[in-house]
Amino acid sequence: MTTTPSAPSGRIVLLTTTHRVAPGLLSWPAWQALRGADLVLCRDAAHPQTPYLKEAGVAVETAAVLGADRVVGACAGGRVVVILASAEGEPRLTDELAALAGSGRATSLPELELLPGSYDLPGARLLDLVQVMDRIRAACPWASTRTSADLAPYGIEEMYELIEAIEAGDRTELREELGDVLLQVVFHAAIAADDPEEPFDIDDVAGGIVAKLIHRHPHVFGDERAETADDVRALWRRAKAAEKRRESVTDGVPLGQPGLALAAKLAARARAAGLDVPLPAAPEGDDIGYRLLALAAEAEAAGTDPETALRAAARTYRDAIRTAETLH
Repeated sequence: MTTTPSAPSGRIVLLTTTHRVAPGLLSWPAWQALRGADLVLCRDAAHPQTPYLKEAGVAVETAAVLGADRVVGACAGGRVVVILASAEGEPRLTDELAALAGSGRATSLPELELLPGSYDLPGARLLDLVQVMDRIRAACPWASTRTSADLAPYGIEEMYELIEAIEAGDRTELREELGDVLLQVVFHAAIAADDPEEPFDIDDVAGGIVAKLIHRHPHVFGDERAETADDVRALWRRAKAAEKRRESVTDGVPLGQPGLALAAKLAARARAAGLDVPLPAAPEGDDIGYRLLALAAEAEAAGTDPETALRAAARTYRDAIRTAETLH
């Protein structure tokens, strides 16, 4: 008794892409699959890839509903059907294919291949943040009228909350606070892009810091050598001095920062420059600030951040206050 061989069942290629990569920039296996397909189906008529596929001579048929029966039927005779997936994939189709396979209604199902056509690179989600911020800036009555001066207090607050998360060792809170700080950067850049006289955008901000990092790390991107962290700091200071052309080692120290941090920073600048500058004498009857200055300089010389040390002591004091409250 002879048996009639069954017809080839064909193949379904589920092609996924990311909107964070410019449309048309697909992997070579993706282009091979598209050009070799007998049929290319897409549920989304506005899929960003379709204009580029059309330009490349790849016909895409739009189908509002991608039913499993239709897709399987299109594979009859060994045909290859490529499904250009939407941003969220095609979970309904894959569920239907799984149900069809388990139902016994189909004696021979096509092969199913998942083919990523483009991948997110590290940092790709930052593009989402920029797009969301641009939309909020354009449509939100509050966000659309903010200035950088309006946002300044939030920036300070977010940085303090970030520091608190770091010192508390709370990883979940740290991730959230880093996001809040990043939002401030993107928000300020969106505001700057609308400036009528001196506009710049997030790409200008990113380009500037990239150039600065490369210039200040000649031991990574150039021919300089740095064997220790002290070597790196020396290279950093030299690069900054060449960039800023500062007249004093105190230039660039923000005077608006908290007092202990300011005192420690000035002491660090003087010590790094090899300057032996005596601490100023306190005026009669007004020595608290000068005593704090001396303590900050002492802490910096010992390698301790006085702001961090004071906050740690303050937290201990807060706990003591709470304990005392429970006893009353």
